[in-house]
Amino acid sequence: MRSKLNRFKDNEERRNVVQPGKPIFDTIKGNWHQFFGNDHPIVFELGCGRGEYTVGLARRFPKRNYVGVDVKGARIWKGSSVAIEEGLLNVAFLRIRILEIEKYVEENELDEIWITFPDPRPKKRDIKRRLTSERFMDIYKKLLKKGGIVHFKTDNEALFAFTRALLEDRKDIINLEYTYDYHASKFKEELPDIVTKYEEQFMREGVKIKYLRFNFSD
Repeated sequence: MRSKLNRFKDNEERRNVVQPGKPIFDTIKGNWHQFFGNDHPIVFELGCGRGEYTVGLARRFPKRNYVGVDVKGARIWKGSSVAIEEGLLNVAFLRIRILEIEKYVEENELDEIWITFPDPRPKKRDIKRRLTSERFMDIYKKLLKKGGIVHFKTDNEALFAFTRALLEDRKDIINLEYTYDYHASKFKEELPDIVTKYEEQFMREGVKIKYLRFNFSD
């Protein structure tokens, strides 16, 4: 296993990792199609960790471009490595704090956003830091094209209930669909069958996976 320092060095040399210190880092906003060299839909996974879901989606949908976003360089190194080993040219990783995403994505540039198993931030003082909080929803609305979809998966019932209530309260949410048992729902057949390490662990422990999706209205 390569050390953290070696992973950081690898990331510095890899085209599929966009991070501070690279010229493209300051010019990528509005240029993701140019980065991938095509006009295929752009899909972001937020808090991608080791990139299992990002890479899994890219394998199944070669005509879509996928970007995993995480602040931890040692984590995204893994997803970057798998993408390189498998020759997946429709995968990239953006190393930033998600709260700063508007600096690196133009308005109406994204087709879909995936939020998969984020930190639930259970303390009240951390509500604003939840990736499904009001301020993040306002950001996602700006970045998505008309008709763009937000997908959310979690094992955490409290976070799911918080998110569902927030969305049902907003006046700009349409087509909200959800389930408290993803693997026993219609969505299991409709969506790609990608199970991350953590999701597998939750399932072994008997924890039901929650899922929802929605669009923003005009």
